[in-house]
Amino acid sequence: MAPATTRFEQAESDPEISKEEARPLITELRTELLKAQYARLENPQRSLLIVVAGIDGAGKGATVNLINEWMDSRHIRTLAFGPPSQEEAQFPFLWRYWKHLPAKGRTGIVFGSWYAPLFRLLNEKPGKKADIEQLAQSIREFEALISRDGVQVLKLWYHLSRDAQKRRIAKLESDPDTAWMVQPQDHLVARNFKTMRAAADTMLELTDTPFAPWQVIPSADDRMRNITTGNAILSALRSRSPSPPKLNAPARSTPPRSVKRPLARVNYSVSLSENEYDDQLAHWRGRLARQVRSQAFQNQQLVLLFEGNDAAGKGGTIRRVTHALDARQYCAVPIAAPTDEERARPYLWRFWRALPARGHITIFDRSWYGRVLVERVEKFAKPLEWQRAYEEINQFEQQLAESNILLLKFWLAITKDVQLERFKARERSPFKPFKITEEDWRNRGKWAAYTRAANDMIDFTSTPHAPWHIVPSNDKRHARISVLETIVKALDERLA
Repeated sequence: MAPATTRFEQAESDPEISKEEARPLITELRTELLKAQYARLENPQRSLLIVVAGIDGAGKGATVNLINEWMDSRHIRTLAFGPPSQEEAQFPFLWRYWKHLPAKGRTGIVFGSWYAPLFRLLNEKPGKKADIEQLAQSIREFEALISRDGVQVLKLWYHLSRDAQKRRIAKLESDPDTAWMVQPQDHLVARNFKTMRAAADTMLELTDTPFAPWQVIPSADDRMRNITTGNAILSALRSRSPSPPKLNAPARSTPPRSVKRPLARVNYSVSLSENEYDDQLAHWRGRLARQVRSQAFQNQQLVLLFEGNDAAGKGGTIRRVTHALDARQYCAVPIAAPTDEERARPYLWRFWRALPARGHITIFDRSWYGRVLVERVEKFAKPLEWQRAYEEINQFEQQLAESNILLLKFWLAITKDVQLERFKARERSPFKPFKITEEDWRNRGKWAAYTRAANDMIDFTSTPHAPWHIVPSNDKRHARISVLETIVKALDERLA
């Protein structure tokens, strides 16, 4: 990476461009920006996400306002993030940015981005090296993930010399029509310029990547700043997608054939009598009901995730869990094929949006693991897409854990012969024919492929902070009690 003296040298020379030189350049630039914007809208393969950052008082807001005038603002969403709200503070720090990612073909502009906390850390004394690297790593992973899923990231750092910044602030304050543009923090720049410049250089060095590059925008002269910004956006809109960043191989390799896979180690013979079931159901549901209504739970967030074989009893198990809950504090999310809105954004987008607030519970009936299960087996996802998903999922779940969100993952497992019995029973039942479809029978024909995919999923994504709970479900009563008991004991530990 370039040292600070090189990275900011040109911007701090405060280059200017005359009005006469700028006029034809701006006319052509506006025309080309609109052409490129409409071309992307007509062929929406990627979205463009522009991150705006830089020295306070460098004219970032004025330039973004102008870009919205030059382009068709109906297809641009400009978002300004301040300190996290009370609601936002409940979630992983990237949650609010995930929620607002632009759809393919469209453009998003972000002020107050995920770089704000990193820049603050870099300005602190003494520097918190471990925290800085961990946060920078999270940012790199986030940008790599969304880049692979069709979000083009362009990062603009607006820079000018200390003297130019002081002159610009003085000029704005001298005119009542522009004085409102000056914020209190703008006056701090001159006093802390050297420290902020060093922090900016470190931040750019840590997070400048081929798939999410930084571009320094000279900002002393308004016309130079506007033209340079417009050209950066035009170049991004016209560019081809760079090679997607590679992910590491899954953390654990598939065990040799002599070692039993996770689903081969399940004891499918366990069962409960009806009397035992009734007694234990009342016991565990009662404990769960008290836990989720306690004052201690009001500061907790719980995510329950259910995957498993077709006809393994996920729906019935979920109903036994929700019977103990207050309908106002939980949301059950059935996951089917993504909608057009969801397909226009990165794969994990719809799951980030469904995370529970404090004191609430989200229950996923199928989940983000569809990428490595049905999408893998049915070839809805390309091999590179589902292969990289293991690490992307682990990163996502790590962020949930770091935000103190309790995630419990259940795989309900049945044998092939029991599945056949249940399929036939559904066909005979006047109340359940809707629960059996041609797709279910077709999936059954791929039992071996789904079993391999499930074993790989468990091997590669069962982590200390988010382990898989494999629940034998040949006996539905035993499975329901096992799930309830696991939830209650996990909450006991969390609420202690």
